[in-house]
Amino acid sequence: MKKTVFAVLALFLVVFCVNAQPVVEETETVSLNIAALKGPTAMGMVELMENSGDNYSFTLEGSPDAIVPLIAKGEVDIAAVPANLAAVLYNNTNNVKVIAVNTLGVLYLVGNGGEKITSREDVIGKTIYSAGKGSTPQYVLESILASLSLVDGKDVFIEWKSEHAECVAALLSDPESIAMLPQPFATSALMQNKDISIVLDLNEIWEELTGSPLITGCLIARNEVLENHKGAVEAFLREYSESVDWVNSNNAEAAVLIEKYGIIKAAVAEKALPYCNIVCMRGDEMEKALDIYYNSLYTLNPKSVGGSIPGEEIYF
Repeated sequence: MKKTVFAVLALFLVVFCVNAQPVVEETETVSLNIAALKGPTAMGMVELMENSGDNYSFTLEGSPDAIVPLIAKGEVDIAAVPANLAAVLYNNTNNVKVIAVNTLGVLYLVGNGGEKITSREDVIGKTIYSAGKGSTPQYVLESILASLSLVDGKDVFIEWKSEHAECVAALLSDPESIAMLPQPFATSALMQNKDISIVLDLNEIWEELTGSPLITGCLIARNEVLENHKGAVEAFLREYSESVDWVNSNNAEAAVLIEKYGIIKAAVAEKALPYCNIVCMRGDEMEKALDIYYNSLYTLNPKSVGGSIPGEEIYF
């Protein structure tokens, strides 16, 4: 009887093993194409760029205009872009989502006389040189001036330049002027001339006005990538967060890599990093900060966010 039972069991196992399909757990290997701007949005990635091997391919550009067509053509999977551009792309194409905030406020007023600005009267009559017309710097500056009841062309005179370097040159030639500069350009200006100093932290003022940190840049991903390779995107975000932590904790070593990848010189990077507010903000904290930011920009100029305030669907 026992032999019969064993024989039946043996036959069953043979049949089962022949017919059963093997369970194979596949781990998809995806190489993601990443784009970022040569500034704080890329500075937080340098440890990842150095150690990621073949998992990622990085493209660094000097202007957002160079990144937009790469996203449109599907040549870039994830991009670090100005936060308002993320809203514009979402509203115009419905093809991207925000996956993280990667840079908080980096805007400062710098002066050539060494005097701090402590009240609205300190800027009345001054010329403010700035680059970034039609983007975040313009909207932030206009919002802050409005909060101080200062009118461009009457109380102050904003002169727009095409590049931040032009603002520094104008500042050096006009000691009575001030310039709005983002990091790391503000630090670079300070290193060029001992008489130049930060006179006002616009990021602090923005937070006082809105109750939320100023947002400069964020990471976006194409919807197709999020749908087909969600795990790879999540893995990237974990590694990017680790890179940000390392950069913020190791300024000197990070500065060497920042120069290696052609972003800015190491000497400038090391001094600028503490003021660059590089982060990896996700979840509810990200959504709350961006909602306040987008609402503020929309109030100033609906076109700045693509004509409408993005809903929660913009967030990954």
